Amino acid sequence: MEYRATLSTPDDLADFRATVRAWAEEHIPTGWESRFGGAVDEGFRAFQREWLQTLRDGGYAAPHWAKEWGGGGYSLAEQIVIFEEFSRLNAPPLRNYFVALNHAYATLMHAGNDEQRKRHLPAILDGEVWCQGFSEPEAGSDLAALRTRAVRKGDVYVVNGQKVWSSRAAFADRCLLLARTDPDAPKRHGISYFLLDMTSPGVEARTIRQATGAAEFCELFLTDVEIPVIDLVGEENDGWRIAQSTLSAERGLAQLELAERMAAALSMVEELVRETTIDGRSAIEDDAVREQLVTLETEVILFRRLCKRMVSDLVRRGGTGPESSIVKVFYSELLQRLMAFGVSLAGLDTHRLTVKPVSAGYESGRWMLDYIDSFAWVIAGGTNEIQRTLIGERVLGLPREPVAS
Repeated sequence: MEYRATLSTPDDLADFRATVRAWAEEHIPTGWESRFGGAVDEGFRAFQREWLQTLRDGGYAAPHWAKEWGGGGYSLAEQIVIFEEFSRLNAPPLRNYFVALNHAYATLMHAGNDEQRKRHLPAILDGEVWCQGFSEPEAGSDLAALRTRAVRKGDVYVVNGQKVWSSRAAFADRCLLLARTDPDAPKRHGISYFLLDMTSPGVEARTIRQATGAAEFCELFLTDVEIPVIDLVGEENDGWRIAQSTLSAERGLAQLELAERMAAALSMVEELVRETTIDGRSAIEDDAVREQLVTLETEVILFRRLCKRMVSDLVRRGGTGPESSIVKVFYSELLQRLMAFGVSLAGLDTHRLTVKPVSAGYESGRWMLDYIDSFAWVIAGGTNEIQRTLIGERVLGLPREPVAS
C-alpha cells in the first residue's frame, strides 16, 4: 500500500521535493543507528552535534524558524515535504535538540525580548542543549499546582524546589523553568517563566532509570539557585500564559515529525507481516492479521491528516485549540496498538532483545521495548485522562467535573 508521500501539494512542490530528496540522499549517514548502544554517551552527543551542523549547513536544522534567526523560513507545505523525505530515508532525529529547536524557539519568539533571542537562538543552532523544567512530583497533569518557589532579591531570583521527567537534563545547557513567584495568587496567576543556566550553583540533575533500561528522564533539584532578572521571560506572574506557547510547539509542528515517523513504523510492521508465518502460511493470509493491518494503515493515514489540519490551524491562528488534545490521545493510543501488533507478530524473539539504540525513536523494530516505551506518550504532555476531560468540556461541551469540597 503506497501512500506515504501524498499529503503535500504534488504539482507546485515537485521541484522542492526533488531538491530535498537529493540533499537527503547525499547527506544522511548510512548505518547510523547501529553505531550507538542504549546510553546517551559522549559519542552519541558528538554525533548529534555533527548532524545538527550538517543540517544547518543545508538549511534544514530548523525549517520552521524564521530566516532572520538562522532558520529555513519554509512554508507549512514545504515543512511537510521535508519531514516526509527525511522520514522516508530514516534520517537521524535530533533527539538532543527537540526542546531547544521547538519549545525554546516558540517561547522566545512568543514572549522573549530581542536581547534574549540574540543570546539564545544562535547558541541553539551552535549545539546548545535545552531541557524543560515544568512537571513536579505533585504537579504533573495538574501543572498549575507546582510549588517550586522563586523569590526576587535585587537583580536575581532565588529558586528552590524540585522538577521531574526533564528529558536530557543530565547534560543540558539550559532549562525552560516554571516557578511560583506569588504564592498568594490563584495558582494559574502566580507563576513565572525563567531561562535557567544549568551550570548555576545549586542545580542537581539525577537520572531516572526506565523500564526499558534507558535513563532519558531526570529529576532536577534546585537549592538556592540564583537566576538573573534578565532571564525572566515576559512579565512576572505571567508564566502560565507563556507556557501555553511552549506546549503549543509540543502539540503542533512537532507532531508533523511524529506523524512521519509513525508512517515509517507502519512500513516496518508491513514488512514484519510479510516475513512472518502462521501455521506454515504467510501471516498476510490470516484473516485476523489482515484485518488488524488494514485498520492500522487506515488509522495512520487519518492521524497524518489530522496533524496536517492541526498545524494548518496553528499557523493560521497562532496557537492550537482543543483539537491538540484529540491528536495527542489518538497518537499515543495508536502508537500502543501499532507496537502491540508488532509484539504479537514478532513472538518470543522480541522478548530476547533487551537493549535498543539510544538513537532510535519510539519505533525501532525492537517491538517489546517499543511497546513499553509507548506508554510514556499516554503520560507526556498531560495524561490521556486529563486530555479526555479537556475534550469533553471544550469540544463536546459537557458539564465540568464537580470539584471535591
